[in-house]
Amino acid sequence: MYRIPILQMGQVLLVTIQLDMQDQMALALQDDLANKISTTGAKGVMIDISALEIVDSFVGRMLASISGISRILDATTVVVGMQPAVAITLVELGLSLEGVRTALNVERGMELLAHSRKGGPLAR
Repeated sequence: MYRIPILQMGQVLLVTIQLDMQDQMALALQDDLANKISTTGAKGVMIDISALEIVDSFVGRMLASISGISRILDATTVVVGMQPAVAITLVELGLSLEGVRTALNVERGMELLAHSRKGGPLAR
């Protein structure tokens, strides 16, 4: 099974999803990220989904779950690059992705994570 790479950039873990995620791949990513946050002490997780054209309800719930797990492990998660069609689909499925921070692109996502780490109003 293909595993999604997790890159470390200082205190931030970067995940770029380049292909449509299958259920097993999403579960593996959840486990891999939890382990990587724990071993590195990362304070931020950025998940770039700009290449995804389709997100089903399972993957939507997994993004919310990853965000919750990260929060418990003292890391902030930001999902970046969501296509308009993906956002529409998530709303139509009734998935609000509560607790998941989003940004239009990687640059804005990094700003959001930096602001969160400095204790700004976006910090937990």
